[in-house]
Amino acid sequence: MKTLNLLLGSLTVFTVAVAGCAGSSGSALSAEAKNPGGAPVDEVAQPGYGGESFDQPAATGAPAPAAPAADGDFGESEGGGAEMVPRQRREDRRGLATVWGEARTSRVSTAPFFREEPSRPFSVAKLFYNDATGARSMARRRGFVSVDDSTFSVAGGALTVSVVDGSGRPYAAFRASSGNFVVGEHGERYVIHIENQSSVRMEVVATVDGLDVIDGKDGSFGKRGYVLAPFSTLDIDGFRQSMDRVASFRFGEVENSYAARKGKARNVGVIGIAFFQERGSSVPIARRDVRRRETADPFPARFARPPMHHH
Repeated sequence: MKTLNLLLGSLTVFTVAVAGCAGSSGSALSAEAKNPGGAPVDEVAQPGYGGESFDQPAATGAPAPAAPAADGDFGESEGGGAEMVPRQRREDRRGLATVWGEARTSRVSTAPFFREEPSRPFSVAKLFYNDATGARSMARRRGFVSVDDSTFSVAGGALTVSVVDGSGRPYAAFRASSGNFVVGEHGERYVIHIENQSSVRMEVVATVDGLDVIDGKDGSFGKRGYVLAPFSTLDIDGFRQSMDRVASFRFGEVENSYAARKGKARNVGVIGIAFFQERGSSVPIARRDVRRRETADPFPARFARPPMHHH
């Protein structure tokens, strides 16, 4: 089975030392790859999904969300200090967000990766998501263009990003002149599916609702991410809890979302993926462009044509 790699900054839990500027080098976690058409990873039954009890993650991953406060209540800040963060009222935030779902197997190990530009991705994909009504309204405000599935081309076709369900089928999406809007369904699981159509490997840093999918904290280009091999695919299917599991992404209410339970519901409804070039590698070029160049004909006109008749 192929392996995919995940980079994590300077965490002392790993044996590979990290040097250089933040985000420029580091050791990678290697996640089990999902071969096209192969068997999915095992799902671990998670009692408490949708209720008050949640699985407790390992210290290296994202922290489990706290139990929700009542409307108008206040929760502690993420650091556990005296600062109080007001909870979002349900009626103030309609539509979908991402909740902390059941645990799923997703094993990782380490590998090196050095970025060409430590804090500057060569491409960034931003996908908004909501229920059908909300996504349609957002698309209309942005200059609605068409209805399609949620498979989007990135970096001139060198990469594709899609939001798929548990069976691997892309969710529907509205395309607009200034954005793409995925149509989610309450309670359904989703996966961020990425395909590399180029001959170079790259690092992928992803956020959901403004939170990094690895450590559950505010997203940043300085965070480390997954390494995507040439001509391969990557499925990001949850917030990382430990070296061998994630908490699944599930569409749900804003007030029950992972972001809201951390007092950070401001950015719910958006998925971000930043792609970083590896040091010394060429700019990713789509496979179809490579084939087009390989089949370019230097002498497309085989025979002479008669001259034009003048009247």
